[in-house]
Amino acid sequence: MEETSNSTTSGIANLSVMIEGEPTLIFPAEKTPEGEYFLSNLDYGPFMIHTIYCFRKTFDSELDAATAIREGLAKVLVYYYPLAGRIAMNEKNRFMINCTGEGALFVEAKADCTLGDINVSMKPDSASLGKLLYDINGVQNPPLLVAQVTKFTCGGFCLGLSMDHIIFDGIGATEFVNSWGEVTRGLLISNPPFLDRALLKARVPPMVKFAHAFEQIIDMSSDTVALLEEKTLVNKSFVFRLEKLEQLKKEAMEDEVLKKCTTFETLTAFMWRAQTKALRLHPDQQVRVVFTVDARSKLDPPLPKGYFGNAAVLISCQSSAREILDNPFSTTIQKIQEKIKMVTNDYIRSGIDFFEEQHERKPLTYTIFLNAWSRLAFHSVDFGWGGPMYSGPLHVAKNVVLFLPHGKERRDINLFLGLPASAMKLFEEIIDI
Repeated sequence: MEETSNSTTSGIANLSVMIEGEPTLIFPAEKTPEGEYFLSNLDYGPFMIHTIYCFRKTFDSELDAATAIREGLAKVLVYYYPLAGRIAMNEKNRFMINCTGEGALFVEAKADCTLGDINVSMKPDSASLGKLLYDINGVQNPPLLVAQVTKFTCGGFCLGLSMDHIIFDGIGATEFVNSWGEVTRGLLISNPPFLDRALLKARVPPMVKFAHAFEQIIDMSSDTVALLEEKTLVNKSFVFRLEKLEQLKKEAMEDEVLKKCTTFETLTAFMWRAQTKALRLHPDQQVRVVFTVDARSKLDPPLPKGYFGNAAVLISCQSSAREILDNPFSTTIQKIQEKIKMVTNDYIRSGIDFFEEQHERKPLTYTIFLNAWSRLAFHSVDFGWGGPMYSGPLHVAKNVVLFLPHGKERRDINLFLGLPASAMKLFEEIIDI
């Protein structure tokens, strides 16, 4: 057996998670197609996304959660067979999936406490939650999916997943996990995957009609660089209740510049302004926020239901600190709206063609990367014991902001971010919730 244990300042200290037996490769339950599987230019490069799902299972059920989920995985891989393959490079030195049927990795574990004991730790980057996911760092030719089922003394269990982002975006991942739950419960998949990514192939010849490259932002203040590189990075979450979100939208429309605004647009602008002020940037310092817009319904024709792959377009909004802070709140929202409206069929196709020739994606400075998990239906997965009591990401990278759903009706939003300690204190004062 393998044991992992660490201390954490929140939740239960010295949580112990025991790995039971050896990790097992789970193969598709039936023979699946072999060979090269095409990846589009929207699939970018490989990196793992880590999520957890905690369920209140009771002891009076005769069905073992780990066994049921493991058997369900073998069944769902028949439909999503590229997940059982491995990443490779084709003759053009581009990423592709080699459909070998080598399988996904499955691990069973036990924790020495109840789910309630770690409940207060359930937020991204918690040291406790890190033990609910099997670590494959350093593994050569790693699987695209790693699953760990950890059982708790209360009868509850947690499913920890590592899934390679190259295989699908948030919507695709949500549909996969929900399909996994359906086959585990003995049901037919309600939304079968559409596997042909050739729909997003670049045109021949490429026709790039828009600017898609993100410019490198020049640093205007060495003091700010020192602040951004401050080692004491504080991660905190802030719950925006529905009433607060509605109040912000009302304030944004008071000057009658906007006819309407969404919760996403309003909270993004509010967060961007507050973080810019908290970092005390030089007035002429350019800053940007980058987020994704789903292209599925914006293409002509729209992508088929259940499209299996990445279909999200990266959008960048950029302004100087002075413009963000001196102009009305509505101006910042308006800028975000204008960028979202740019995402048309022509823009998406132009971007796909652009990345046919531009493979390199350089690191970006003075950039906030926003992930809106509040719009994903991870909470709806059901393996036979109802929906999860908690679901969400496990780690948050530097300069990333998360919008997570919150509350029973999931209408509140939990904003999670990391800032240098001095900037975080000011950020809290600015948002005032």
